[in-house]
Amino acid sequence: MDYNPGFDITVDDRNMTFKYGRNTFGPEPEYRRLKDIRKSLMDPAAKGPDVLYSIAMDVGRSKDRDDLKRRMLLYGAVIYAKGKIGREPVRSQGHIHAISPSSDSSTPEVYEIWDGEAIVYMQETAHDDPGRCFAVHAKRGDIVIVPPAWAHCTINADIHHTMTFGAWCIRDYSFDYKEIRAHKGLAFYPIVGHADQITWQRNDHYRKSGLQEQGPRSCRDFNLQKGVPVYKQYVDNRNLFDFVTEPMNHNDLWRNYQP
Repeated sequence: MDYNPGFDITVDDRNMTFKYGRNTFGPEPEYRRLKDIRKSLMDPAAKGPDVLYSIAMDVGRSKDRDDLKRRMLLYGAVIYAKGKIGREPVRSQGHIHAISPSSDSSTPEVYEIWDGEAIVYMQETAHDDPGRCFAVHAKRGDIVIVPPAWAHCTINADIHHTMTFGAWCIRDYSFDYKEIRAHKGLAFYPIVGHADQITWQRNDHYRKSGLQEQGPRSCRDFNLQKGVPVYKQYVDNRNLFDFVTEPMNHNDLWRNYQP
């Protein structure tokens, strides 16, 4: 991995783990397996890698740890395996951020792609009518923001390579899977098509909705800078990600949000 995420962490994608520098903290990763996401797949019996991704929640510079805890801010690092799950690329099952006790709100998430290619798929709701649906294609250094209460999943867009990203979220996060599982997944399934390009198949358990595919938006309204690691942006401005931990104080950012 050539990308510098802003602190001393090394990605060991062969073993799906991370190595931390002397002044960096982080846990042993947790592993998400194929059996964990079957209820949200187009084909629940599909074959694929056993370990789909590894995730290390709460990583960063040792000198920042107390400040991150005080702010209820959490940084996570994730490695996605290469390959396919049946006709689908490796992906997460999808979830909604549940109400956080500290903020009394569903909360957003800020993705930064470190290596490989990702699609961050998101839809306004997991109700029968999913509302607006977006597939945001992102590459190394791109930032993607998922707003509060939106259903979303992360997809490895290149089946031949692993994909790695970091993400800001709230410390007391939790996930709501109920409606997504009830609808057998999200409103669109990603399919590996001709020349290994990602196409989409509608999930008939939802009402019909359009899907907009696009690249990442500008994040200037969030005062985020393109080309600067989001962890470094936090170091330079400790209040910058208050919109993650206090989303209700930033309703102007979420009103009519356009990914």
